[in-house]
Amino acid sequence: MASHLEIERRFFLDEGATKPWKMDATASKIRQYYLHSPDISLEEFSLFYKSHKLLSNITPEQKIIFEAANDWTSRIRFRDEHATLTLKGKRTHSSAVELEWAIDVAVAEHLLEQMECPAVIKTRYLWTGSDGLVWEIDVFEGELLNLIIAEVELPSEEFPVAIPSWIGEEITGHHQWSNSSLARNGWP
Repeated sequence: MASHLEIERRFFLDEGATKPWKMDATASKIRQYYLHSPDISLEEFSLFYKSHKLLSNITPEQKIIFEAANDWTSRIRFRDEHATLTLKGKRTHSSAVELEWAIDVAVAEHLLEQMECPAVIKTRYLWTGSDGLVWEIDVFEGELLNLIIAEVELPSEEFPVAIPSWIGEEITGHHQWSNSSLARNGWP
């Protein structure tokens, strides 16, 4: 179960600070589409969205985790030439159960062509802090233009983090700033 637990802290950036993360980091374009989670079902070891088979390689452990939760946030993410299906459980402060699988890009695109899904588009920069932790800095586009959120994944909730000088207010646990909420509702 621990391997399926995501622990992260999230922050706004200090608007007046320098942006070393933009110069020294790798960047990639990300498109995330949020599915209607009650339409996701599991038959044996295959995962479906409505009548569309998304994947058929669910492990027994993943099946147990899927069946134990009933309040998933589900998304399809396109990053570079890859597509990923992610199911996230209800977040408790900085932690949430997370299941994730690579899925066929053509299958994901075909599914999304048939429906309208809330989405966010962003450029993600990866920057390594002085403590060796990797920060993900998301620069949003479209209706969320000018929004920048940084997050850092941790091995435990108590893990110490060297907060860079360009980090601003912490928003960990503020659900209105989740990507899912931003995709559905825009700026809070």
